[in-house]
Amino acid sequence: MEYSNYMKSIFRPSGLILAVLLFILAVFPVGAESVFSAISWSFRGSMLFFTEDNDLQSDPMPILPSFGAAAAYPIFGPLWAELSLDFYGTHYGYNYEIGRAVPYAEENRSTLVIGNVLGIQAMAKFQLGKNFDIRVYGGPAADLRICLIAEDLKNEDKKDASKQTKDVSKYFWGMGRWFYPVLGFGMDFGITPKTMLGFDARVWFPLYKTWTGEDLPFAEGWRIGAGIVLTIR
Repeated sequence: MEYSNYMKSIFRPSGLILAVLLFILAVFPVGAESVFSAISWSFRGSMLFFTEDNDLQSDPMPILPSFGAAAAYPIFGPLWAELSLDFYGTHYGYNYEIGRAVPYAEENRSTLVIGNVLGIQAMAKFQLGKNFDIRVYGGPAADLRICLIAEDLKNEDKKDASKQTKDVSKYFWGMGRWFYPVLGFGMDFGITPKTMLGFDARVWFPLYKTWTGEDLPFAEGWRIGAGIVLTIR
């Protein structure tokens, strides 16, 4: 119990926000006119796969479209610092038999979850040709989920969904379950002197499983993303 409380005190959203601010202050020299001109912006569309193994206790694994953007700043050599934000939306419910939030298909919806995945990555980018780069990156990330009562529910369905939504939100925000370190790989091809089009693949790790004490299947909580990236150099 003391260990769980200790981990919760470390992995709070307020702590992540403070870390982001300190990161920006450390990397971006204050008052430097060239800072913004050195930033590389990217925009991506991905498909996200949320793995799970709940048998008949939930609906099938969510496969979701996601849209995001990132800003990267060169540090030295091939090393860059990147700040990213990705969005997705899906439905969940709370299964009281197994005691956790689980994916629900639209027809069984209780809670609309709007995911905001904030990441801070160290990225190594290597130019293999005039118009071809590869990159690898990784760092801490957080899914800052907004949990709302699912749309178009009425009467008893809405009342039940309201209770489930409170429990879904409590579950996702409790014990650092929003903490998702990420590793990624990508390749980019120049299409104009200032733009590149590429492929991106990422894996988010459910590290919270190491301290929550839940008896979760191995597949539960992992996330895999793959998509297309447009980069403005």
